[in-house]
Amino acid sequence: MSDLSLRPPADCRFDVVSLGEVMLRLDPGEGRIRTARSFRVWEGGGEYNVARGLCRVFGLRGAVVTALADNEIGRLVEDFIRTGGLDTSLIQWAAFDGIGRDVRNGLNFTERGFGVRGAVGISDRGHTAVSHMKPGDVDWNHLFGELGVRWLHTGGIFAALSESTAEVLLEAVTAAKEHGTVVSYDLNYRPSLWKGIGGQSKAREVNRRIAPFVDVMIGNEEDFTASLGLQVEGVDAELTHLPLDKYGAMIEAAAGLYPNFDVIATTLRAVHSATVNDWAAIAWSRSTGVVQSTRREALEVLDRVGGGDSFASGLIYGLLSGEALQAAVEYGAAHGALAMTTPGDTSMATKDEVLKLARGGGARVER
Repeated sequence: MSDLSLRPPADCRFDVVSLGEVMLRLDPGEGRIRTARSFRVWEGGGEYNVARGLCRVFGLRGAVVTALADNEIGRLVEDFIRTGGLDTSLIQWAAFDGIGRDVRNGLNFTERGFGVRGAVGISDRGHTAVSHMKPGDVDWNHLFGELGVRWLHTGGIFAALSESTAEVLLEAVTAAKEHGTVVSYDLNYRPSLWKGIGGQSKAREVNRRIAPFVDVMIGNEEDFTASLGLQVEGVDAELTHLPLDKYGAMIEAAAGLYPNFDVIATTLRAVHSATVNDWAAIAWSRSTGVVQSTRREALEVLDRVGGGDSFASGLIYGLLSGEALQAAVEYGAAHGALAMTTPGDTSMATKDEVLKLARGGGARVER
């Protein structure tokens, strides 16, 4: 059993709600953005991907809090969200002015990469509807109190979209804690998002305000340093090549600074090429200390985008199910590995596939 205190399912309409932007992803397949003549279209967003995985793969009840411009692109994104199994009643619709001068929907062009050519992501998300969200737009007491939510997932991408989204996020996590909803947060530091609103110093200021409300903190080594200012000797951008005790030092530093963290988790990735990665994950709680997932050496990757989000959803599924932390981190690492074998930000795995791989199953043909 985990250290978390969870609301009973019968008391809540939703097992999980995400707060964040959902963009339209345009994927040139095996080719390049700069030479593409056609794109395959998906949906995706750091916070949304986690809730979608919990619903579509693991069968939980979920919803997304976001905002979209009310035009055909926004309605296409809504259709994707519905297909992912999430309730769309909490989406806020912004009137569209016809050309997107005031409000629009975000686009994300993503190359998967191959071999020595790394993945590339180009976002076109300025002035999006969700970036205009402000405190008071959402009745959080109705959502967490009257409807009931067991778990809220959000993160640093949403916090960085604008000055006002950071305040919306703080409003959300404050209300969630008041109603006994578990809060998970993926630091997800993106320099390009913070650049125009104060850079790394602003990221640290905002994330340090949010961190005291977080129960489950997720992030890699760059996230903890850039977003929270944690400095641990020997821990840097090459963290995936360091001994496990260095990871433990980083986690212990975070836990010491924020005693409210019940679980801390991070993925471990060593990149040999765009299509061959070593992959694993670790997690920590006060009762267990650090636990490590199965390490998958030379994992073959089709599309790495969303692998970390799928790790988070597998981890959260295990914790919501009352599993031990070791099982939860195995679910997360297995789900992330499977998600990277298919295109798009979101997972195409099944719950049975995740559980089989987490328990040591292989890739033999099933007939």
